[in-house]
Amino acid sequence: MKNVWIIMGFLSFLGITQAREPLAVGEKAPSVISVDQNGMPMDFNQVYQRGITLVYFYPKADTPGCTAEACSLRDGFTQLAEKGVQVVGVSTDTPDDQKKFKEKYHLPFTLIADVDKQVTKAFGVSTTLGHASRQSFLIQRGMVVWRDLKASTQAQAQDVLKALAALK
Repeated sequence: MKNVWIIMGFLSFLGITQAREPLAVGEKAPSVISVDQNGMPMDFNQVYQRGITLVYFYPKADTPGCTAEACSLRDGFTQLAEKGVQVVGVSTDTPDDQKKFKEKYHLPFTLIADVDKQVTKAFGVSTTLGHASRQSFLIQRGMVVWRDLKASTQAQAQDVLKALAALK
């Protein structure tokens, strides 16, 4: 038991934390409020009520992997929207950083500035050095119906479309 506490302390020192396990398929999606790229509050419950929601977490705006993932979702956005999917990206960046990222790459979806990590914690997404892990959750009728704990940078939109097809 002593070794477990030593390891946990070391991981915490490195900035690697995980409050809980990531949400599992079948779990209720968390009720959480955060701010978007414009600093405006966004209530996730209200978003879930509008239809199928992809909530994807990424480490840092405007870095190569995160840009590739966001652009995958941007490029597949029309197909996702035709299937009734709304997309919400979440990172621990500031609203200003999120806004610049959204504008630079013409992202047609909301980006959440989870500076206080409340959304990250609510979904059980681990962080390393303060940055969220790359994970995705598909929410339908307030429940997690699919998750990807090692989300693709290049093919995230295609992975979500495959998941949707499997749900039908």
